[in-house]
Order: sequence, then structure tokens, then C-alpha cells
Amino acid sequence: MRIYHLLLAMFIVELAIAQVTPNGLFKSNMVLQRNQPIAVFGKAVSEKSVEVIFKSKSYSAEVIDGYWKVFLDESSAGGPFELTIKGRNEIVLSNILVGEVWLCSGQSNMEMPLKGFMGQPINGSNLAILNSENSQIRLFEVPRRISKTLQNDLEGEWKICSPMTASEFSATAYFFGKMLQEKLKVPIGLIASSWGGTPAEAWTSKKITDKEFPNFDNWYKNEAQPQKFPNGLYNGMIAPLIPYTIKGAIWYQGESNKVRAKQYAQLFPAMVNSWREEWNQGDFPFYFVQIAPLKWGGESQAHLRESQLKSMNKMTNTGMAVTLDVGELECIHPAEKQKVGERLALWALAKDYGFEAIQYSGPVYKSFKVNKNKATIEFDYAPNGVTNFGKEMSGFQVAGANKIFHLAETKITKGKLEVWSENVPNPIAVRYGWDAWVNGSLFNTAGLPASSFRSDDWEE
Repeated sequence: MRIYHLLLAMFIVELAIAQVTPNGLFKSNMVLQRNQPIAVFGKAVSEKSVEVIFKSKSYSAEVIDGYWKVFLDESSAGGPFELTIKGRNEIVLSNILVGEVWLCSGQSNMEMPLKGFMGQPINGSNLAILNSENSQIRLFEVPRRISKTLQNDLEGEWKICSPMTASEFSATAYFFGKMLQEKLKVPIGLIASSWGGTPAEAWTSKKITDKEFPNFDNWYKNEAQPQKFPNGLYNGMIAPLIPYTIKGAIWYQGESNKVRAKQYAQLFPAMVNSWREEWNQGDFPFYFVQIAPLKWGGESQAHLRESQLKSMNKMTNTGMAVTLDVGELECIHPAEKQKVGERLALWALAKDYGFEAIQYSGPVYKSFKVNKNKATIEFDYAPNGVTNFGKEMSGFQVAGANKIFHLAETKITKGKLEVWSENVPNPIAVRYGWDAWVNGSLFNTAGLPASSFRSDDWEE
């Protein structure tokens, strides 16, 4: 009997070791990306190959060093389908949809759930939660995880969108996905991977930081919060997702980098490019949110917004949702997450899904011309000119050769913006929103706010 029990135990252990396991993203209720080869991957200890069956077609994946990966044929949107993974064991995943998959990452403003934080609301959240029942939207929350080494698996479940699940999910991501689903009429999968109070370097690979930002080691010698360390969240919360096939990513972060705002203009593009390189899907769409004004945020916030603007102009296939009009005086988490999510969705609808008639960006400073003491400012992304929609105009400054800025008066005539100050007879520089707090008052006629900007590059 002892020998029998020993053999039985050995058989059970061998069976457990031999089991094929897919990456944690591959669960029932998931969404797979349409119109692209679909990556399916995972672990297998003793098998030499793994069979994957999807839509009545069988695929064979070779096991190399305990891991396997296979790309399924492109598929049009639809479902529900089953996906079967076979080794010595068999796993059947059900209720799978094919549609559009977006990664949603960043810090607390991306993390902020639809129900809001304690004492910090989301405008319209109660009705949004009430109306959130939608089996065509699926939600996956990546668990918080810090790691010193690259991870290749994760825990989690795909959840069908409902009042219970949506209320706990990222508000910005939800409103983004909801608008896409309404317009595209295809399933939407949202993967949320975010952690409040974290800098961009935590979400960046070690390969990039070691090569381009070696001083990070000195910067973090006395840091007590490990989630802020370079590479830790990339290793634990981004790397395990790769190479799950996605359409693109949205990003809501920046406040934790404002003390090194100038550096962010190099760091953020490096992070984006490293993600694209590791996913090996080309320059997939990457849309991000410019941080909002805040009374106690300091002027460094304006510099960070400038770095974000420079990043958009520098990188391919990116776009920026401006929040200069929805900031809150005392709260770093603006309640207008619906506007933020929908502004991100406008970029995707216009640039990736063929909605060519819509405007998707607020005005972006282009140049200015001086006539006597008045500067007329030109903007991109304002085909019908600019307007203030009846709001009091504020936040404009002009300076002369002495580099002293004065508050400017403003006038909009037939969509053209003029700024001037009696104290500056010969203006050579203009700025807008270059303060800790500004209530954005400049828009294009589509209602999208202008980014803060400056025409100069003077050192402060």
C-alpha cells in the first residue's frame, strides 16, 4: 500500500508538472483582436508541442525552454467562440469575442474607478453605472505587482461589463471603450494596468533606462516606495501582457514626473517606443492625456504639459487629449472622466477607424504674427478658428525683449485670436496656461480645448 500511494503521488505530481497552462490573459469571456494575427502563448514543462484549436482550425505550437507561442489566423469581429488548448491536459475557454483590444495604463487618474475615490466623485457616475450593462464590453484588471525581473504570467479574470464590474473599473478606460463600442458596433476588450503615484520610469524597461537614463540609480537611492523604482511595474504589469495582440494603448500619467519635466520629453517617447518594440506590432496607436491644472501643482506642471505636447509632435501615431478646461483647483483627480475618455476615443475613431469628418484634437500653437503691439496667434487643429464658448478669457501673457511677461488682453474676431498688453509695446513672446492653475478658456469650434503653450524657450 505504501508503494501504491507513493506511485500515485508521483503520478499526480508528474501530471501537475506536465500540464499546459496558457498565459493568465487567456480566460473565458476574453476579447481577441480582430483583423490581426492573434498571439496565444503560455507554459508547458514536459510537452514538445501544444495544440490550439480556434474556429474549427488546429494550430501547433512548439515548446521551447518550457514556453510556447502560436499566432492564429486573422479573424473578423464576432463571437462567442471557444478556444481549446491541448497538451497532456485540455483547457477549453468559452464565450470568447473577437473585436478591438486596448491597453489602458498610467497612474491614479487612469486607476480611478467609475464609482470614484473616497470623497472624490466622477461626474455622472451613478447613471453611467446604471447604464453600463453591455456584454460586448469585457474588462480585465491587471493585479498590482512589482518585480525586479521580467515576468511572463499574471493572474486575473475577464469580466463582462455590468453595473457591478464597471463601477470598480477605470472610469477613463470605461468611457473610452463605451464610445468605441457604440460607434464601431464590435466587441471591445479593455486591459487596465495602472498604479497611482508612479513615474513613467517605473513603466519603462530596464533595457531603455540603463541605456538612456543611467542617473535613475542615483535618483532612487533614498526612495522608500518600491512601486516608484525604475522598471518594477514594467516587469510586473506590462511584460506579462506581451505579446497579447492589441489594437493600441491609452495612457494617463505625468504628475509623478513633473519635478523632472524636461526629462519627460525624452523619457516618455522612449517608454512608448520600447513597448512598441517589445510587442512587435509596429507603431500601434498610443493616445495619452495631458495633465490638468492644479492650484498646488506648481509651474512645473506647465513644463510637464509642454513635454507631453512635444512628445505628441515627436512620436508617430500618437495623440493627446487636453484637460486644461476640466482641472480642479484643489483635487488632482478631475471628476470629468467622461470627457477625458471620450476625447481619447475621438483620436482613435478619427485616426484608426475611419471617422474622417470629426475633429479630434484641440488647438495646438503653430506661430504668431505681430502688427503694432498685437500678436495674432495661429493654431493647428482649428480649421474653423478658435472660440471661448462664452467663458472669460484668461491665462494669456506676452513679453518683450526684457523677457518680463505681463497678463494679456484678448480678442477673438472671426475665429482669429489677438493678444496684447499696454505694458509690452513690441511683443516677442506669447504664452497661454503657463501657471499652476488655469481655467482653460480657448477651444476650437468642436469644443476641444487648446493645450497650454509658449512660443519662447527661455530658461526660467
